[in-house]
Amino acid sequence: MTTDRRRFGALLVLPALLLAACTGGVDPAPPEATATAEPEARHTSAPAPDPAPTTDEAAVTTAADPGPVLGAAGVAAGHQLAADAGMEMLEAGGTAADAAVAAALVDSVMQPHTSGLGGGGAAVVLTDGVPQSYDYREEVSATGVIPPSGTGVPGYAAGLGQLHADHGVLPWESVVAPAVQVATEGGPVSGFLADALADFGLPATEGMPQFRRSDGSPVREGDLLVQEDLAGTLRTLAAEGPGSFYTGSLAEPLLQEPGLDAPSLAGYEVVVSEPPRGQVGEHVLLSAAPALPGAALVQLAQVAEAAGIGDVDPYSPEFVDLQSRAWTVANESVQTVLGDPRFVDVPVDSLTDAQRNAGLADELLSAGSADDAVSAGLPAYEGGGNTTHVAVVDEDGNAVSMTNTITHYWGSGRSVGGYFLNDQLTRFEAMGRTEANRPEAGRRSVSWSAPSMLLDGQGRPVLVLGTPGGQQIPNTIAAAVLRWSLHGEGLEAIVRAPRFVLAEGELALETGELAAPLQDLGYAVRVVDPSLRSDFGSLQVLEVDWEGGVVSSVADDRRSAGIRVSGP
Repeated sequence: MTTDRRRFGALLVLPALLLAACTGGVDPAPPEATATAEPEARHTSAPAPDPAPTTDEAAVTTAADPGPVLGAAGVAAGHQLAADAGMEMLEAGGTAADAAVAAALVDSVMQPHTSGLGGGGAAVVLTDGVPQSYDYREEVSATGVIPPSGTGVPGYAAGLGQLHADHGVLPWESVVAPAVQVATEGGPVSGFLADALADFGLPATEGMPQFRRSDGSPVREGDLLVQEDLAGTLRTLAAEGPGSFYTGSLAEPLLQEPGLDAPSLAGYEVVVSEPPRGQVGEHVLLSAAPALPGAALVQLAQVAEAAGIGDVDPYSPEFVDLQSRAWTVANESVQTVLGDPRFVDVPVDSLTDAQRNAGLADELLSAGSADDAVSAGLPAYEGGGNTTHVAVVDEDGNAVSMTNTITHYWGSGRSVGGYFLNDQLTRFEAMGRTEANRPEAGRRSVSWSAPSMLLDGQGRPVLVLGTPGGQQIPNTIAAAVLRWSLHGEGLEAIVRAPRFVLAEGELALETGELAAPLQDLGYAVRVVDPSLRSDFGSLQVLEVDWEGGVVSSVADDRRSAGIRVSGP
């Protein structure tokens, strides 16, 4: 097994990593400007990671070790320091899971307005060819009551802890160490964070001097962001483990927050299940399990493919029209049948049935003009989705696609221990409160996060991707998948391609080139102000060339982003 080999490699670097964890982190690697180089569902809390094998055991395990399967690796994240942290773990003998956890934690330090300990997330993991979906989104407390803040029981610490325990080989303290270091020593404020602070964050950060300059104005791009309170919280998390957030010292301040209580924290469980999958072109698309919209994303891609989107120019109004029509079908699934599968039956097999979706495509095409398509009941355009995403591939070809969030910018606006608490439970109302998605004790809401990956015919990851962007996430990922898989476009093209989303009969466009022809097709069109490009997310993506042994990435400039790759 690949994790056995990595455990042996990790033994060689444990002393240095453990010392780094105790002193505040590991030295950051220099950034690179360019980058080319079926389980049953279960519910579990996050245990401590398995101990590393003895040196003798490892020697036996690696005696016939053929070496890395892929021989290249990569990390794409929302900040360069996060990508650097992930690569440090890989270079230290860690797995894709070790790297993803480290990168996610640093992302939460440098993007505290979008993800962190007070929120939750989801991940699609492929280890030794076995795919799993991890759901650690926030849930309604045991009381069944949604507080005015909308705060649900956070799952972030449990989710990262479970992912590390199941698939990591480095000590927990070591994967947390880079985040401790960045919070303690500071990291450069991105333009994305500076803008979000100035536009939305001043009330939420009142009384938090780390987000202010000496003259009282908000920090600006390039300023050093030092977060002493968060550093202290992360040190405790490193020393006491993820369980400390739920039953230990980190749980104590949470008990003062409306909507959170000791039984709810202690009873939180990560849900691990099989991810929805479906054929798209010559590849298999994997995405997040319900209550998240992975099955609807597969449906969107399959309906669009069956409608002929692979036969039209990917920069034409016809491409936007066909995907937007397919989105009306997928969105109806999101709004009517998706829900927490522990409470309702979600017809995943039906939603991802290529033959059924081909029939739905025929119905769309027979509708004639776009007028019928755009009249469907879509939610209003929200803009400003605020999640973060991390994509990792290690040298053994294992992959993690992970999306984390606190829901809206700055979450509920309430902070504890230097991090912000989520307002995820507002999603029950925002998503329509259907019978499949109504609040009750222990339940998780439908939302938009959709960590995804494409597999080749041998079940190997060839495209690992995800994005922030709220309700725009499914459309952004679908467009990237369709362009890459059906049109053969490269990374640069799929990342730079203009984005769009149909919401409540209005087609929001990132650029205006296609506005007039889409209006001619019957759409009410709105071109989003260029200053709001970040509303369309930031695609974090890795491409794997198995024949060449190369992992590649391109940084999306719509928000802050960081990439690191290694290889021969």
